[in-house]
Amino acid sequence: MDEVKRFFEEVAENIRGLGDDKDVQALSRIWVREIARHRYAYNFTWMGRPIIQFPQDMVAMQEIIWSTRPDVVIETGVAHGGSLVYYASLLELLGGDRCVIGVDIEVRSHNRREIESHPMSHRIHLVEGSSVSDEVVAQVRGLASGRRAMVVLDSNHTHDHVLRELNLYAQFVSLGCYIVVFDTLIEDMPADLVGDRPWGPGNNPKTAVWEFLRHSRRFEIDRSIEHKLLITVAPDGWLKCVGE
Repeated sequence: MDEVKRFFEEVAENIRGLGDDKDVQALSRIWVREIARHRYAYNFTWMGRPIIQFPQDMVAMQEIIWSTRPDVVIETGVAHGGSLVYYASLLELLGGDRCVIGVDIEVRSHNRREIESHPMSHRIHLVEGSSVSDEVVAQVRGLASGRRAMVVLDSNHTHDHVLRELNLYAQFVSLGCYIVVFDTLIEDMPADLVGDRPWGPGNNPKTAVWEFLRHSRRFEIDRSIEHKLLITVAPDGWLKCVGE
């Protein structure tokens, strides 16, 4: 057997073992719960911009982008712009005219300044407005139409909002590409971690994913990703497009 193929078959077997190990899965959930109290995700930057993501999830995003080679990455939720810069830097390595579309109801002036002056800004388009408004979806369609695309949802985390985003943005995702729904872990965390936010257990991105998948045959959860990561904010949130 070819040694490269042998290696990746061994990795696949490792991942299956992690998925079957209920103790390891439980320990991972406990670890995520406890670090959330320390705002762990806020501790990291990419090329100088706060990314507000788990490093483990960003490694998975790199694997997905390299293997699926999208022309466009559409992300709802901009914040400081670190994830936009991260995806743009990966697309820079792939070459061509690839770009990232960042959508947010408000791109704060200091964040816009830093994003637009960044060396990766030539691959970033900012769209300001509600991600579920007709006007914003039309702008995204104009930028992404006819191009191989993936979607990342990380804005308002209520069930209704995420479900609406899923229904609106699924149309842009190409066969073999992904919708990644972040912060589905809210469903599995204690309610006191949410604070005064309008989302929480029973009303969050994971419940929206479950509802979406009840009515869509184009997507399925790629559980191999969360099994190998163990530490992720997106359990049940790695959705692969498996149908036209």
